[in-house]
Amino acid sequence: MLLNIRSMKKIIGVFVMILLASAVFAQEGVNLVQNGSFEEMDKKPKRLGKIDAATGWISPTGVRADVFVDGKFEEIGVPMNVYGKESAKEGENYAGITVYSFGQKIPRSYATVKLNSPMKKGMKYCVEYYVSLAECSKYAINSVSAKFSKKSFGTDTKLPIYDEPSISPFSDDAITARYNWTKVCGIYKADGGERWLTMGNFMSDENTKGSSVRMKKDKDWDFKVDEIAASYYYIDDISVRLLDEEKGDKCECDYGQEIETYSTTVYERSVVLNDEMSVNEMIEAYQLFFAFGKDKLSTEGKDALEFITGIMKENADIVLQINGHNNVQEDLVGKKNDYYADMDIKRIGAVMKYFIDAGIDESRLMSNPKGAEYPNSDINSMDDEDLRMAKNRRITFKVR
Repeated sequence: MLLNIRSMKKIIGVFVMILLASAVFAQEGVNLVQNGSFEEMDKKPKRLGKIDAATGWISPTGVRADVFVDGKFEEIGVPMNVYGKESAKEGENYAGITVYSFGQKIPRSYATVKLNSPMKKGMKYCVEYYVSLAECSKYAINSVSAKFSKKSFGTDTKLPIYDEPSISPFSDDAITARYNWTKVCGIYKADGGERWLTMGNFMSDENTKGSSVRMKKDKDWDFKVDEIAASYYYIDDISVRLLDEEKGDKCECDYGQEIETYSTTVYERSVVLNDEMSVNEMIEAYQLFFAFGKDKLSTEGKDALEFITGIMKENADIVLQINGHNNVQEDLVGKKNDYYADMDIKRIGAVMKYFIDAGIDESRLMSNPKGAEYPNSDINSMDDEDLRMAKNRRITFKVR
């Protein structure tokens, strides 16, 4: 009898190992996200807040996420809807969530789905999804993230979910690209047993990095899109796949890798001030310059902003228009790689963040993206092409 029990234990142990191996094998190359492109519908949504119409998807809090479909309801239409204009990345539908609002006046929303099978301890997974900033958004952030958990964040409250994200965008830069999709990608090593995936912003407002952006409107729209004091993103084409490193599986997280191949030149321009200049003339004498595809402030740029901040604190009536410029090369590259898109807006965002952090009220700051339409008047015939482009990557100021 004892022999039979021992034999039975061995048989059960081998059977369990076979099951575990089979479970891992079954995950290889398969997307664990059910309905990752929101194409399957349990019912046809007719208004906002109906993410649960998409098969497998729910809202984990009392604030309902949205799903947009190609149908007769303009509010949730594709490509045009109440929040902006975007074609689906994959198929015809996509989802949408609010990830930030000033003072949390508009509550955040999240989208949750149960994975097709639980994650295996110690295994690595390639996580990919695409996001696009809706045109209605006054803000753009860098924390449109993915969170894996063993249990669902089930609650009826409208409070944010604060937790450590599993996958976040690759850069501290806010995702400002519109009219196109930005890929977010990363590798996640499982603790084991994770069964739920939730999309949203899991950071506090203080730890959420972002910038103010100006709403853009398409001239072909036949209805108005109202700006909201929030950050709203469309989401589509979500996938989670097991990586078999022994087979050479890779996670193609290739965004931003081209940046080193472009110019690193940052133009410097001396500013000479005198007592005869007005306060307005002193401010407008400054320009800030940037490297290709960058919105990082140089030491000289920070010094200029510190000086301007001092003037604005002494003159409370000053309203400052911040003009953002990029160059034609950034425009061309930005059409193929969203990392370089809207550099004029990103540079404005970096400058506005500096001023706001320094105590300047946002109501005194005006965003004015100008793209590559206005070449720098400092360009002369002796400048080579690299210097010409460097002079155009800039921020200028206008006192209103």
